[in-house]
Amino acid sequence: MGSGKSRFMQTWRLFSVTEKRNIIIYIIGLMLYKFGLEAFNGSIVTLATNRYDEDALRRGISSNAFERVGLLSGLNQAFQCIGSILVAPFTRRWSTRTVLSISIFCFALFSSILLILDAATGGHIKPLNFVPTHNATYSYYGKYNTNGIIPIYCITGITYGMVELIRRVIPRDIVGDNGNKLQKMNALVHIFYEITGVSGAFATGLGLIPRLGNNYAFIVTPICFTAAAIIWLLINSSELSKNDPDSDIMLANESNYFKSVLQGFFIFGQSIFIGAKIIFAHRKFIWLWTCYTLTLYAHRYIENGTAPQIAKRYLGQSEWSQIIVGGSNLGELLGALFIFCVGTYIKTPLPWSRLDALMLLIVWYIPYYYPPMNNATYAWIVAATYLPIGFASATNDIALNSFIQSSLSGLESKHKNISVLSAVAAFLYSSYIIIYAILNPLLGKHLDSVYTSTGTIRPAFLNTVAIQMTLISVLVIASTFIPKGSFAFNPKFIHGDNSKPTSNSATNDNSKIAEEKDTGSDLITRF
Repeated sequence: MGSGKSRFMQTWRLFSVTEKRNIIIYIIGLMLYKFGLEAFNGSIVTLATNRYDEDALRRGISSNAFERVGLLSGLNQAFQCIGSILVAPFTRRWSTRTVLSISIFCFALFSSILLILDAATGGHIKPLNFVPTHNATYSYYGKYNTNGIIPIYCITGITYGMVELIRRVIPRDIVGDNGNKLQKMNALVHIFYEITGVSGAFATGLGLIPRLGNNYAFIVTPICFTAAAIIWLLINSSELSKNDPDSDIMLANESNYFKSVLQGFFIFGQSIFIGAKIIFAHRKFIWLWTCYTLTLYAHRYIENGTAPQIAKRYLGQSEWSQIIVGGSNLGELLGALFIFCVGTYIKTPLPWSRLDALMLLIVWYIPYYYPPMNNATYAWIVAATYLPIGFASATNDIALNSFIQSSLSGLESKHKNISVLSAVAAFLYSSYIIIYAILNPLLGKHLDSVYTSTGTIRPAFLNTVAIQMTLISVLVIASTFIPKGSFAFNPKFIHGDNSKPTSNSATNDNSKIAEEKDTGSDLITRF
């Protein structure tokens, strides 16, 4: 206990007083955001699943619930892509904390639309004694067309994408580009983020949805998001973002609003192009596309796709998907704690990416699992199997984000309109979103087709879960051997840390760094 406390205090001393203050404020806002997000996403997915099943029953047709939910989630992800692209030019005009606060406040406004729509069409809170007939009749829902959820969920996707990307970029604004500080902060933030994720998922699945119904369970979301927006405004912007002369130049040249909008569309595409070129033009970075994008997609599909399918078709209670997600979040919490303690000894993200890929193979049991219906115990068993998957996901996510944030400092400040870090993050995040947006509806359609013809989705799970995750695992492991020196058990290639060299090779190291910066400058200014 004393050793753990001593290690925490030693890590905490790495940060200045201002950095500590900003980290605390950022974490408080992030916890409010995560709790509201768990309530919102968990409620919307289960609400749509129930409503589409009910619609099919009333019309006397085969259910297409997971195809429609896949389309819903896929479009939401596609609009997240738009949101993530918006970040790069916006963070060059305003401080990152301002863009983050405005984004989350807009998210709060948009998330309340569905609550208003449900109430306006006769919906109300779930009655205490309510029991659904044949598990498919929900008389307390509003009488609006279920497809109306889609455009609302798409609008929230724009702000969701902005917030999710910014929270991957803002640590560099708070602590600079020191690799050690970034890894420690990312781990610390992830710990509190997942503490809230675990409590939020369980609170939604065991408390909010059973008590309020999934049409009103996310009533806490606008409240949490608004509070987070206010709190994040208290973050002090770093010198990197406050004293950027290029920002003043760009603001002076963009007084015409219409011209600014048109230029913005050009910048959106240019930021993706810059991010893609940086990733694919360097052996040091090219492996990130597989290790970051594909693993992020895999975990989102396992949580947001497979968990609701198991809860609805295996267990008969859609809200129990939040119990399963809670298990994954608990694993991510443990993973964040683990990397916070031992992350210093692992010099690159490669070992964590390999572990993440191997843990994906756990899902092979799902097609052969036969739990009884309406028994919550088995939801907890599934949640336990999600724990190691979440553990590996967190370690990989923290290590990759720290690597990206610290390694791109040499390529910064050479383009007047686009933050290079934001552009790379936007490209990687947008790549994942595009893959998810395309595959999720197609896989959902396959699940519905198999369920209609056989009465079970187990044969479909063999393809959508077991085989798909195996292919991703193989691709990720293979890509981790691309960087120089990656065949070592604990590779030690350049991490991008700007700490001062301590050996006689300082001159050579500085030359290498300068050479990287020149290469980055050429890369950005070449077009």
